[in-house]
Amino acid sequence: MTTRFLAQLARELAARGQTVAVAESCTGGGLGWHLTALPGSSVFFKGGVIAYANEAKQRLLGIPAALLARHGAVSGHVARAMAAHVRRMFRATYGIAITGIAGPSGGTAGKPVGTVWLAVAGPAGTTAELHRFRGSRARVRAQAVDHALRMVSRGFPPQTIP
Repeated sequence: MTTRFLAQLARELAARGQTVAVAESCTGGGLGWHLTALPGSSVFFKGGVIAYANEAKQRLLGIPAALLARHGAVSGHVARAMAAHVRRMFRATYGIAITGIAGPSGGTAGKPVGTVWLAVAGPAGTTAELHRFRGSRARVRAQAVDHALRMVSRGFPPQTIP
């Protein structure tokens, strides 16, 4: 993630009067950290929830236990629900969610280490993407943050965000 990209995204959000809230699991606050790294981020950043354990996802984000049992915490269904709930909770333009397996352990054959679901809930609806990142725990988390921010930037004209 370049500082230039992040600064441009912040300018675009602020210029449009749009706001962001985050719900994070495997990134443990990394997305919120990046969004608040720039001076003046209070104009567009509303807040966030780090819901690492399933219990936290249920209590703080209202994710039904049945949804977690049926699809698992690392799923498109849960990522979408996290994004939609955090958007409502903070009354933000966009809710961004990240849930995944950063490693080095915890993966399975169906959901190996590096499996990350990203979701963005916004005025046009909610979308989710599955990614299979490679590398160390830190690298998986960094890639997840970068891709989540790029998902938000897609709401702008292509020439606006490099």
